[in-house]
Amino acid sequence: MKTIAISYVVAAALLAASPLLFGEGALRFATECLLILAMAQMWNLLTGYAGLVSFGHQVFVGIGAYGLFLLSDTFDLSPYGVLPVAPLACAVVAAIIALPLFRLREAYFSIAMWVFSEIIAALVMKATWLGGTGGLPLKASRLIDLDWFEPVMFWIAGTLALGSLGGLFILMRSGFGLGLMSVRDNDLAAMSVGVDVQRNRFIVFVLSAAGCGLAGAVSFLGNLYVSPAAAFDVNWVVYMMFIVMIGGIGTLEGPIIGTVIFFGLRELITDQLGFSAGWYLVALGTVAVIVMLWSPRGLWPPLRDRFGIKLLSIGRTAPAAPDIAPLAGKAGQLG
Repeated sequence: MKTIAISYVVAAALLAASPLLFGEGALRFATECLLILAMAQMWNLLTGYAGLVSFGHQVFVGIGAYGLFLLSDTFDLSPYGVLPVAPLACAVVAAIIALPLFRLREAYFSIAMWVFSEIIAALVMKATWLGGTGGLPLKASRLIDLDWFEPVMFWIAGTLALGSLGGLFILMRSGFGLGLMSVRDNDLAAMSVGVDVQRNRFIVFVLSAAGCGLAGAVSFLGNLYVSPAAAFDVNWVVYMMFIVMIGGIGTLEGPIIGTVIFFGLRELITDQLGFSAGWYLVALGTVAVIVMLWSPRGLWPPLRDRFGIKLLSIGRTAPAAPDIAPLAGKAGQLG
């Protein structure tokens, strides 16, 4: 734990100093990486630890972004101060839809989430007060100091990424985390030992939605513009799924590895090699198939098991068996 705490402090210090070392282009790229990492960790929390596969988490990205823009413009408030509204709005929506959705299991839940996302996207496109298909510019951007815009966005994204990582580490090492993993592995067995399955899944679903909503709001704040086609794009959840599945589902280190591979491939194919975005997607699909065939659990678990690496392990050591020899001797003396 001490090593993890020191590493966490070092990472925070590096994030704080990065705007002094890198230009705006590098900061914008790093901000994008950190936000996608935070989203992937939220999807990993829901799927990897609660066993609920969502194909519609892009709806929370869109709700968070639109909530930020609407409130900031309507009341002429600084977007930075309005950011907490984004996760709150997504948490409320998630709490409402959880009741009917949790009646569905496995693939039915996944498809229902995707359908819900498409319905919300269609409603937003038809709403003229939300800008329709044209979207909304951030009119309150005049309240932002543009000279510090990129560094501030980077710091917010870094705080969100580190916060999601540290928060999940603490959560999964708690008693709640242990109960949550038992729900993922076998919900009937978890119920038999007193774990409240529905309550655990509800909490995780709301947390996951809130985290994605906050990351989505920050992402579109960086563009100063939001449109339904971009905010509710299914590619958001595709990116989350790819990163988690490639890196290692149900691990904290997996999404970090997946994020590095995801953006490394993108930069290599589109920037260094000069191919179109279509070839980049082909490469992602090819890598995903190869990894799934070689290691269905992702890249991190076999590497961890082979070399005995423990970075952010949330495993628990079983209590040692009592030494029965002294007990037997005492029993003989009493006899």
